[in-house]
Formats: sequence, C-alpha cells, structure tokens
Amino acid sequence: MSTGETNARKIRRGEAEHGCPVSRGSDGVWLVRGFTAARTALRSPGTVQAGLGVETVSRMPARIRRPVLYRDGAEHREHRRQTARFFTPRRVDEHYRTIMERAAEAQLDMLRGAGRADLSDLSFALAIEVTCAVLGMTESRPGLRRRLERFFPEEFGEPGFTSLNGLYWVWRQVVNWAGMYLADVRPAVRARRRQRRDDLISYLLDEGCSAAEILGECITFAAAGMVTTREFVNVAAWHLFTDDTLRDRYRSADEPERLAILHELLRLEPVIGHLRRRTTAPVDLPAEDGEVVTVPPGEVIDIDVSATNVDPRAMGEQALAVCPGRPLAAGAGAGAAGLSFGDGAHKCPGATIAILESDIFLTRLLALPGVRMASAPRVSFKEPISGYELRGMVVAVPAPS
Repeated sequence: MSTGETNARKIRRGEAEHGCPVSRGSDGVWLVRGFTAARTALRSPGTVQAGLGVETVSRMPARIRRPVLYRDGAEHREHRRQTARFFTPRRVDEHYRTIMERAAEAQLDMLRGAGRADLSDLSFALAIEVTCAVLGMTESRPGLRRRLERFFPEEFGEPGFTSLNGLYWVWRQVVNWAGMYLADVRPAVRARRRQRRDDLISYLLDEGCSAAEILGECITFAAAGMVTTREFVNVAAWHLFTDDTLRDRYRSADEPERLAILHELLRLEPVIGHLRRRTTAPVDLPAEDGEVVTVPPGEVIDIDVSATNVDPRAMGEQALAVCPGRPLAAGAGAGAAGLSFGDGAHKCPGATIAILESDIFLTRLLALPGVRMASAPRVSFKEPISGYELRGMVVAVPAPS
C-alpha cells in the first residue's frame, strides 16, 4: 500500500495501522492486525472471551449466572439463539423505529430551544431511551442519566483493598450498582413479575434469572448499547460537519445509502479499538504469504480492530479513506463495518439498532436550518480497550426569529 494514502481518520490512537498480521509480543500476548486472522480468531471454537473485566467476573460464585458477554460455549449459543428475535432487522424497524424517532425529536427540540448543545449529551439521552426500550427498563425513577454517568465516568480508578484510592473505587462501584438496582432494575423486574412483556427483562425472568443477575445483564447492555452509540454518533457527526461533499451526499441520500455511509465511518473509526480472546485449544491463524501461525492453548490474543479494519487485503485500496460502498476483496468475508461490531459468537447483537438510531438522529440533526458545529470535540481514550470518548462537541442552530 502506498505510504501516501489519504488518512481520513479523526481518531489517532498512536498505534501502527499496518504491520505483521500475527505476532507475539514480549509480554506473551499475540497481536493480530490482519483482518482474516482476526476473523478466524473471533470465530474459532477454541477461543473464549478475555478482557472487558472477564477476569473479575470469573471470580464470582458459581451459583450466580454470568452476563451473556462473559459466557461461552453451548449456554452462550443457546442464549443468543433465544434472544435473537429482539434484534432482527424487521423487529428493529417495526418496534423500535418510532421510539428512535420520538427520542431524536425530543433531543433536537432541546437544541432548538437552547440554540446550542453538547452533542454527547443529546446522543447519550437518545441511546438511553432506545436501549431501555429494548431491555424493558422502562419504570426507572428520575435521574437514570446521572446514575449511568457515574457508572461510566470519564476516568476510572482501580478498585482494591490496599490503598485509600482503591477502597474509594470499591465503595463507589458498590454504591453505583446499588443505585442502578434500586432505581432502575428492581422497578422493571417487579412490573414484569406482575405481567410479562415483549422485552429482554421478561425473557430473563422466564429463564429463572434473579433481579441481581438481570442487573448484570442490564449493565452489560448499557455499556454496549448506550455508551458506544453515544461515541459513534459524535464521531460520525464530526466527519459530516467537516466534509462538505460527504455531508451533502448524506443529506440527499436515501436510507440504504445513508446507512452505507455510517457503516464506512464506523469501519474507519471503531469505537472499541481492541478485542481480546483466550485460547482453549490450538488455534491456527493465517499469516503472511500463505503461512499459518498456531497459537497454543492458554494464550491471549489481542485483536487490533483499528488495524484490521484498514487491512488492504480485505478492504481494498485506500483503506484509510472514506469510501462508502467500497469494493471489498473477494473471498475476504469482510462486512461494510469491518470488525467494528466484532464477529463470531460474541458479535454485537445490537448492530442494526445502533446504526439505525444513529441515522435517524443525524438525518434530523443535519436537516435543521443553519445547523453547524460550533466547537470540535476533545478526544480521550479508555486504554484497556483503546476506546475513544468525545466530549465538548457543541452544535448550534440560529435563534428563532
């Protein structure tokens, strides 16, 4: 690939965007940058979830059911099969589109009234309402957004019992869990114990889950469905506000083309930069020039999503440019968003929801007369997953005459 290739990325993680498809670091972790090798690792039955706090969850008492994010094997597959109906494109269109439209208009009404707003605030409120509808977490007491912001702060401390700072973060986690349980999960569970509804919490109750176990699932979905969508809406808006040609194309396009643009932006700017898996059996990963690298059991594989998504062997030429509907390499098996939603057993079930709610909001935002980006966002990172956070992106509209 030419070193002079256009790089349209807004998010610069400071990592090599190209390199050996599979390599083993001095720390013993296998780093995967090649798309085909990464997809192989994610789909392999010889790998299980690693990272994302799975080590902490694994120390929970065996009688407590783990959230689906932290399960693997037959139990995990059956759970995904049973809950797939909540995330089909048809259900998203028929059950959630109206909710998305209502939530988007409510946030844009606030922008119209104030004349300017922080886009991260608007997009977070949007994502909260949509995710709560999918979960069935609809009886919350006032203050859900504040509780979520405390649960997912901009900077995390390290919980522990050997320092005052560690003890503070232990206490803070306990308080946050209790707050979410008492104010959000317990009211929803009580309502659905009286009468089941067509949502995820009702399904979990039918499965025999306790309220505490349902809390774990809700927190997992909050992280996946609320926090990541918030960031993607912001990065997509940043691209659209700063690229006149792309913005004009998005504004004039029909929905399928708009979704293609958003998939391309997500490929280029994956919210989660790294995914980790642990091998439970030997796993063969395709490397360079037809070679195969075998990762032994008990090893950690670190998939650099930011790099795999711009692998020219899968994404074609000018992989760092914005090219919606780009021709993908034949036989690579790449999707339009690359591996931004993961792949294999733990592929994000809410991909259709995330893209559609982003489109519904952004379409309406960009249709506002005179809308502009008043200030660009500041970028920070969650280092363990190389996930970005965008804050301070202010959008503005002219005051009503």
